[in-house]
Amino acid sequence: MGLFLLATLVLMVGGQGLQAPLSSLLSWMNLKLGWLYLGIYIVNFVFLIGLAFSRYGKIKIGKPDDKPVYSGFKWGAMVFATAIDASIMMLSITDPLTVIQNPPFHFKAYSHAAYISATMMGQFNWGPMAWMMFAPAAVLIGYLMYRKGQPVQKLSDGIGMLDGEKHQVMKRFFAGLINVLVVVGIIGGVGSSIGMEVPITAKAFSSATGVKYGLPLEMGLFVILFILFAVTVFKGLNGGIDRLSMAHIWLAIGFLVLILFFGPTRYIITNEAHSLGMLVQKFVPIATNATPSTTQQDTIFYWGWWLSYMPVMGLFIAKISRGKTIRQMLMGMLLYGFTGCALFYAVMGGYALWLQQNGVINLVHILNTQGQAAVIATVIGTLPMKQVMTLLYCVSCFIFLATTISGSAYILSSFTSTPLKHREPTRFNRMTWVVVFMIFAFSLVMVGGFQVIQTISVLAGFPLIGVCAVILMSIRRLVKHDHELVFTPTPAVVAESERPATVERKSAIRGKLILSPNHFA
Repeated sequence: MGLFLLATLVLMVGGQGLQAPLSSLLSWMNLKLGWLYLGIYIVNFVFLIGLAFSRYGKIKIGKPDDKPVYSGFKWGAMVFATAIDASIMMLSITDPLTVIQNPPFHFKAYSHAAYISATMMGQFNWGPMAWMMFAPAAVLIGYLMYRKGQPVQKLSDGIGMLDGEKHQVMKRFFAGLINVLVVVGIIGGVGSSIGMEVPITAKAFSSATGVKYGLPLEMGLFVILFILFAVTVFKGLNGGIDRLSMAHIWLAIGFLVLILFFGPTRYIITNEAHSLGMLVQKFVPIATNATPSTTQQDTIFYWGWWLSYMPVMGLFIAKISRGKTIRQMLMGMLLYGFTGCALFYAVMGGYALWLQQNGVINLVHILNTQGQAAVIATVIGTLPMKQVMTLLYCVSCFIFLATTISGSAYILSSFTSTPLKHREPTRFNRMTWVVVFMIFAFSLVMVGGFQVIQTISVLAGFPLIGVCAVILMSIRRLVKHDHELVFTPTPAVVAESERPATVERKSAIRGKLILSPNHFA
């Protein structure tokens, strides 16, 4: 916690003067270390898809007779709502406008292919590979907690290579290191989310109500968010986060339906069909593209961001997935996660592209001169019932953000508590982390600039590359020795064991004396 208070102080003192050095750091990391981010995502995706469709995918997260705690839709709503904060409602509008200026695959800027690739790139960055990054921690923790009955409070508790009696000092050191890296990643990712989303929400609110945009309005939103976070965190997992998740999902669906109904419906549907086709065709080239470019830098930013959320989302998904098989968990994450994100880019991104392509508003110029907040306020302002839609947008953003931050505070308090023994973390601990999130995020608002947010996200995710690799090795070790898969007798073996007991003389064969399993019954 002291580390982040120090970082907060540096950011507040440095202010906007830190924008240039942090942007340079982002460019350097993209150039020199981008291949590491791409590599771990490829390895993770291939490993988990292989796991899902292998015989190990049938392993249940729990005992054989355990039933799922949450229904399919409610489970999917909780996963999606907690994992995806208000960023999806913002970046699904602005990302496509960035891509059409610098499209991938040497497409000409503002060409037809550029407009299709604009939606496609967003759906890749929020797509299957991204969602599978939450799965390593979810599979490992869920397996240990509910199948083996092993309490897992910290991510290091599930790392098999840290078990045993030998080299205890070294193992304690690495366990502590993993836990510190997890905390750094979580706070960096969550802080980046709040730091990006509060200014944009404030701008949209200002355009709808006429309240002057500035630091006082942003501070007022921080206070409202803090109250909302506090209420949800105090309620805990049941009665708090689950209800907020459902409200969040229905608000999001309602908002997308309104835009689809009032907007250019045919254009949105056609553009999305072409986008999905291009995504299938270009999936492998994008995933393996290590050549520095604008679109590749955006992917590295997202890969760092998703990595930073991996521990907190892994523990959260594990806690709500008891009774599901590994295959059901992984496929459910892909189904609900990717579908939800694809809809946002299809509808909100598609509407923004229609406004730009048809010359209704030059959104690219607004983005390049006034920033993301101005673009979003402008887009929402073109819808019928401007004030109502803008307020609905702001409320949706708040609930999106509150769901994610509340879940993160709940899980992070578990990581940093003394042994809980099946109890929830104390409310004081949970609220402490909410305060840390808010203070760190406010320092990012003081610095300003989207590239600053990108840099913090990439930095937060970097140390978790190694943690992810260790988790994958631990999962492989566990499932290969799963008792039911390895030792459950086949019908032939059972029939063999039911034969009369026999003993063969040691002199009759070479080797040890062979006895039937029933000999000593």
